[in-house]
Amino acid sequence: MTARILNGNAIRDQIYSELAAEISALKAAGIQPGLAAVLAGENPASKLYVNSKIAACGKLGLASFLITPPASISTDDLLAVVDELNRRDDVDGILVQMPLPHQVSSKKILDALDPAKDVDGFHPINVGKLVAGQPSLAACTPSGVMEILRRSNIPIEGSNAAVMGRSDIVGKPMALLLLHANATVTICHSKTHELKDVVHRADIVVAAMGRAAMVTPEFIRPGATVIDVGQNVIADRADALRIFANFPEKLETFRAKGSVLVGDVHPDVVNVAGAFTPVPGGVGPLTIAMLMSNTVKAARMRRGSSAPVAAAGKS
Repeated sequence: MTARILNGNAIRDQIYSELAAEISALKAAGIQPGLAAVLAGENPASKLYVNSKIAACGKLGLASFLITPPASISTDDLLAVVDELNRRDDVDGILVQMPLPHQVSSKKILDALDPAKDVDGFHPINVGKLVAGQPSLAACTPSGVMEILRRSNIPIEGSNAAVMGRSDIVGKPMALLLLHANATVTICHSKTHELKDVVHRADIVVAAMGRAAMVTPEFIRPGATVIDVGQNVIADRADALRIFANFPEKLETFRAKGSVLVGDVHPDVVNVAGAFTPVPGGVGPLTIAMLMSNTVKAARMRRGSSAPVAAAGKS
């Protein structure tokens, strides 16, 4: 058996098509949704992430505002930036790119965001609403996983789901979203006894442990759906040869570039699972798509019933 590949790029494009229609409807009603991105310092990876988010805004017709304070900024000065964005009516969503410079309190900054504009879904009020099952802005990566499952017609209700990882950004909100969709959820982590046996009972496995290729075929019940949230760079030749022994095209990529990307799921799982998200091209594209979706959702929620919803919109 070879797993059905769940193509995150194709699902992202579906969502973008729906969002473009919704944004057009909002603009026709005089509402221009806007996203502000705060990028403090010169972290190359952060720059790349933020630029891709700004580019997505341009593609969809969202207004975007890039704020780039210096790496030397203090917590108080960055709090003042956040306060101004909270008060701006042309800003519906605010994202503060992590990591922040070492002298800045990330907790103070994230807690200072207006929850109605917290499009990353990290504010304690939004987390509390998610726990309570109330309308809120939920974390983007877990929301993207839910879109993959639903749009790929993977049964969730009544399924046993194993979430591997308990981070505030992925694991915990992922478990809550699956629970609200009527799955029976087990949260697994580094202290879980008989981890392999626990995961093997699951119909849906979401791997977000941050450990390269740790989920081997023995973890997976034949036919299960496996969602790989991990993104790990392999730069050691021995590791590449071990992980990609059955994937010569990946080894060729390693030889050409000196590194290769792998998820938390060993690629051999494709021979056991019923459905499988690749890395790259699986969950990754959905994270930015759901950030765009959350920005549109925030624009509507802030304006209540006065904001129109396009017929095709599902954000």
